[in-house]
Amino acid sequence: MTERTESTGRRERKKAATRQKIADTALRLFLERGYDAVGIRDVAAEADVAVTTVFAHFASKEALVFEQDQDFEQRLVRAVTDRAPHEALVPALHREIRALVHHCTADGAAPIWHLIDTSPALRQYEETMRLRHAESLATAIAADAGSQHSTTACRTIARFAIDAFTLAREAADPDAALEEIFRMIDAAWNTAGAGGHPAAPKGR
Repeated sequence: MTERTESTGRRERKKAATRQKIADTALRLFLERGYDAVGIRDVAAEADVAVTTVFAHFASKEALVFEQDQDFEQRLVRAVTDRAPHEALVPALHREIRALVHHCTADGAAPIWHLIDTSPALRQYEETMRLRHAESLATAIAADAGSQHSTTACRTIARFAIDAFTLAREAADPDAALEEIFRMIDAAWNTAGAGGHPAAPKGR
């Protein structure tokens, strides 16, 4: 490893650490005082960074709450692009959505979701974020599916998969909810691939 590579690695680690510190500080303040009662200047002061540093890492106040936004989006896309050669699309999406739901319903997550659910600004941001994730996922699905499925079918399945996350997160039994939802998604995807007719049973 060259000195330049080591220096770049240190900068990236420092940058990531600063970003995480800002996000953790913001979330703690939001939970302690309420989302509307905390401003960007409060977050910057508490994290001991400049306001410009906060905006260098986060485009908006709402983004501080959804600091894993880009990571989640990339994980959804990679569930399609990086799956095993013979793994079907829907099971791969099911697996990744389940992992994301488990992450977002872990111990300690309830106060964060209460914060989001009680803030119109955060709910709006989350809705916009989910739509963006769905479009990125649809693009990946369309590239993977080729001419077998229409653009509309790819966008529809992507929306269904994103909605599955929200429905499962709110369910009493998230895993059971995902099983039910993805059975329907799989049936819809197979039907779309068969030109609007139910797919023939496997082995025929």
